[in-house]
Amino acid sequence: MLSAILLPVLLLAGCGDAAPDPDAAERVFINARVYTVNDEQPWAEAVAVRDDRIVYVGDNAGAEALTGKQTAVHDLGGKLLLPGFIDSHMHPIGGGAYAKALSLNTFGEVDEWIAAIDEFAEANPDAPLIFGYGFLASTFGPGGPTRQMIDGVVPDRPVLIMDEGFHGAWANSRALELLNITQDTRDPAPGFSYYKRDANGDATGYLLEGTAGMAMDGLNAITTDTVVEGTAYVFDVLNQYGVTSVFDAGAGGYGDELPEILSRLERAGDMTVRIVGAYRPGGPKDVADAVTRAKEWGATIKGERYHYLGLKIMDDGTVEGRTAAMFEDYQGEPGNSGETVYTQEQMNEMVVGAAAADIDVHIHALGERAVHEALNAIEVARERHGDSRSRYAICHIQVITDQDLPRFAELDVFAQSTPLWASYDTYGEQFVSADQFQRYWRFKSLADLGVALSFGSDFPASGAGMLGMSPVLQIEIGHTRQSAGEADAPVQPRESERLSVAALVRGFTIDAARQMHMDDEIGSIKTGKKADLIVLDQNIFEVEPYSIHQTKVLLTLMDGEVVWQQ
Repeated sequence: MLSAILLPVLLLAGCGDAAPDPDAAERVFINARVYTVNDEQPWAEAVAVRDDRIVYVGDNAGAEALTGKQTAVHDLGGKLLLPGFIDSHMHPIGGGAYAKALSLNTFGEVDEWIAAIDEFAEANPDAPLIFGYGFLASTFGPGGPTRQMIDGVVPDRPVLIMDEGFHGAWANSRALELLNITQDTRDPAPGFSYYKRDANGDATGYLLEGTAGMAMDGLNAITTDTVVEGTAYVFDVLNQYGVTSVFDAGAGGYGDELPEILSRLERAGDMTVRIVGAYRPGGPKDVADAVTRAKEWGATIKGERYHYLGLKIMDDGTVEGRTAAMFEDYQGEPGNSGETVYTQEQMNEMVVGAAAADIDVHIHALGERAVHEALNAIEVARERHGDSRSRYAICHIQVITDQDLPRFAELDVFAQSTPLWASYDTYGEQFVSADQFQRYWRFKSLADLGVALSFGSDFPASGAGMLGMSPVLQIEIGHTRQSAGEADAPVQPRESERLSVAALVRGFTIDAARQMHMDDEIGSIKTGKKADLIVLDQNIFEVEPYSIHQTKVLLTLMDGEVVWQQ
């Protein structure tokens, strides 16, 4: 199949030593189904590229007129050509740290995870720490995981496993011992960042929010070399999935090393993904300096293909950890409705400050109360700085009240999320009310109100390992609200929230680019824009919906250069 794409290129590459024609394209794609995501010209059959730019979009005759003796010609034979996918919320640097760690099947069972930890430990006998990620906390029930579960298979070495959302960790007794976590150890933020304890006051081995990150630091789980090597691997996988640009929603724990990590990747030629990133304050103590730090990052952390110039605010936790901020208590946990990281006043201060400085803002809010307070802060910023160039996104948005839906449109807020999570939440259903469960992932309701949706993987917190970075997998689940490939699987309520394939493609291209303030450069196939293009082996607009996830990317072009081919 691929030979039909590459053969013409190979034949033309050897056509003599003639001087290049300065007006000719370096590369043309003909006989294609080009979905441009450009409302002025939705479909075309040919595209031409010179240097890092698209120089023509139209019919075959126009592209052929730009073909010179040294032009690489790709005859796609009717295959689908799209703009490069954009992941509007992930953690490429943080994810790089875990690229070679133990990856658990998020939707597995507890016994399966314990067996995987045992197997990984046996396969790595010299590893001083068994480190991994991927468990779903709600699988354990209200008590969460315990140290004794791991002690039974690995009693002599520390084990630390992060959950699928990287908001909690599962540790064995040896890890707790090395971390010196005892009955006297104080919780950093009781009810939010804390050590789960048993009836005797002893730590159970379940660490929530900040305590999980503290454990990683205390056990020296990650090194700079590990991150650089792993991030290069993550970029390769992204290119294989057709991703050419990403928004880094926080390189948690690596802020001081970030310039070195990015510089090393760029010098080595491994920066095959364009990054827009943001500074993330660590908590209430950083509120006063948040905007100043974001400005400093914008001025200093930038290269040819990366620039960290936004402000990321994490304001609550997760539903499975019962730390997402809600308006009602979690089922079976009277008095616990989750917590916000910041007060409304602190949120207002940071968002208004960012607006005054024309800094884009990206707010983590899963629970309905966190979403509400994020919208409140943006409303204040709009009132005080109506001429600001800042763009605002609220990410994850798992539960939204009816009253807050129209506010996204009224305040021109991007609704950012991960379609992968919109399959039926068997485990999380037990923690929320029936009404809240009916208000999960309200994508179509937002779209119908004219809200721009942007989509991303949240890797490595997607819950699907490396596969979670695949936009075509995400597109299928966003379209069906069912597990991939399973037509008989239960549908995540409400079925009316299913999105069209076109809407999902838009969320992974032009609206993701708009969120990242790069829509004048990327996100659609249009003359003058960056030559970020992908070729798919099947037309996702026409195939049976439950086979969309099987789509393969045959070719990925970034800045006019081939960064992946099947």
